[in-house]
Amino acid sequence: MLSRIPLELIFWITALVLLGFAQPEVHGQEHHFTLCPLANMGIDWCPGCGIGRALTQLFHGNIAESIKLHWFGIPALLIIIYRIVVLIKLSVKRNKILKYKEEGYV
Repeated sequence: MLSRIPLELIFWITALVLLGFAQPEVHGQEHHFTLCPLANMGIDWCPGCGIGRALTQLFHGNIAESIKLHWFGIPALLIIIYRIVVLIKLSVKRNKILKYKEEGYV
């Protein structure tokens, strides 16, 4: 059953859960964990820098701080939630088709 769940769906749900449980960081704090390849190479500017922290602030109810960290935090959350819903619908539909085919073979 787990093999029928799309990897992308697992990724997005896990990412949102981890961001939801993360401690909100203060804007401008120098030392924070990042997966950003540009930041890890020492490049100071990145167009997506702050979206993860903005989502964490959003999950903790700090809307103003979320917008300060990155204006795209709220739209990104809406897009990710939409993608999760689409993936769940596709997965359910696919599993129904596979179940129907499996029942036909018995």
